Amino acid sequence: MAIPVFNSHGVEIPVLGFGTSQMGDCGALVANAIKIGYRHIDTAWKYHTEKGVGEGIRAAGVPRNEIFVTTKVSHEYLRAADFARMVDESLKNLQLDYIDLLLVHWPSPEKVPLAETMMALAQAKRDGKTRHVGVANFNIAMLEDAIRLCPEPIVNLQVEYHPYLDQTRLLAAVRRLGLAMTAYCPLGRGRLITDPVVAKIALAKGKTVAQVVLRWHLQQPNVIPIPRSSNPGRQAENLNVFDFALSDDEMKQLHALARADGRIADPSGRAPAWD
Repeated sequence: MAIPVFNSHGVEIPVLGFGTSQMGDCGALVANAIKIGYRHIDTAWKYHTEKGVGEGIRAAGVPRNEIFVTTKVSHEYLRAADFARMVDESLKNLQLDYIDLLLVHWPSPEKVPLAETMMALAQAKRDGKTRHVGVANFNIAMLEDAIRLCPEPIVNLQVEYHPYLDQTRLLAAVRRLGLAMTAYCPLGRGRLITDPVVAKIALAKGKTVAQVVLRWHLQQPNVIPIPRSSNPGRQAENLNVFDFALSDDEMKQLHALARADGRIADPSGRAPAWD
């Protein structure tokens, strides 16, 4: 079955992706993910998985134009010259002619003017090195500034999102702006696997806890989860989430799990003032 797509400003992005954060030498895992049906692969220079992603794409044997690849420029390299150099390094690591979606990984407006970074991001698209651009880990004010300052359309915001983290305000802004919101840590880095509320719903549905949480993501407009797994069986399970639906009450139960300490990724010195 083909994975549905979300259209963000004319860009079709598969609504379920395969994440590679903290996966090390991931070539075989990425190849398997593509072979079983994933068409959206997420990586970043900071993850040290770009080379593995490129190897996996080549090993899978699926035409390049059928695979949507996202990578990111790290916050240390947001000056224009550094940015351009890192885009070239990512392309070399991936062994690809172009990136589908290039993101600024974390904001750093105190050190580098956002206008300079957005111009560098736009230039990467104008040079044909990426087809589309976006940002990651920006709050609403930063996102709106990025859209205003970038000469090319911002199509995506990537942020942490799962049932333990309330992103109501941010998601409302993303929808207002017509963007896709890619959800990293969509399973809460395993924290949700033992949650009794999720487990009860999973038992009723005859599905795994991960499948229920991913379905919760997919039933929210504009949300694109990117689960990761080094287990081929779980990779397949995470893909098998389009044959059932959660009721309104089940969705509400999962939303109600949000808690004040739910955020996982909050690095000091990099994280903005979250909404």
